[in-house]
Amino acid sequence: MKKDVTEIVFILDKSGSMAGLESDTIGGMNSMLNKQKKAEGEAFVTTVLFNHHIEIVHDRINVRGISPMTENDYEVGGTTALLDAIGFTIQKIVNVQKHTKEDERANKVLFVITTDGMENASREFTPEKIKKLIQHQKERYEWDFIFLGANIDAVATAATFGIDEDFAVEYHADNIGTQLNYETVSEAVVKLRSGKKIDRSWKKGIERDYNHRS
Repeated sequence: MKKDVTEIVFILDKSGSMAGLESDTIGGMNSMLNKQKKAEGEAFVTTVLFNHHIEIVHDRINVRGISPMTENDYEVGGTTALLDAIGFTIQKIVNVQKHTKEDERANKVLFVITTDGMENASREFTPEKIKKLIQHQKERYEWDFIFLGANIDAVATAATFGIDEDFAVEYHADNIGTQLNYETVSEAVVKLRSGKKIDRSWKKGIERDYNHRS
C-alpha cells in the first residue's frame, strides 16, 4: 500500500427530487474540492451522479488538478437507482485497487453517499448484495463509508447496506442543509487524509441542525 494516498468516492443523487438545490450542490461540491486541494497527502476523486442512470463526472482525478463541477454536469431529473449506483461504484474501485501494484495502491478509501429519497429504480443490485459488498470491503480492506440521507430514515437505510449508525446521518434537503453537508464532509475527509480515524463526532453539526430545525 502507498502511504498517504486516499481514494475519495462521491456518489451523489441527481434525481428529480433534488430540483431547486442544483446551485447549492454544485457550489458545495466545488468548495469542498478546493479545500481538498490544500490538504495533506495525495488524493484521487471519483464522482458518480445517479438517477435511473449512472454518470461518472470525475474518474479518479488527482484532486490537485480537478476541474470544478458545472451546471452541465449536474442536471437533475428522473428516479432513484441508489443501489445500482453504490454497487457499480464499489465494483469500479475494487477493480482499480486489484489492478494497481500494491506499492502504488491507495491505503485509504472513503465513500460518501448522498441521497434525498428512497431507492425506487435499481435493477442490478439488492440491499443484501450491497450489504455483502460493503461489509467485505470494510472488514478486509478497512474502507470507510459515510451515508447522508434526507426525507428517509438515514440510519435505518444505511444499516440495511451494512453502514454503521456512527457513519449515517439525516439532513434537511435545503440550501442550509446542503451547504452544511459539504462543509462537514470536507472536514471528515481532511481528517482521514491526515492519518486520523473518522469517528461519530464527524456528524455532530449536521445532527444539531437537523434536530434544531425539525
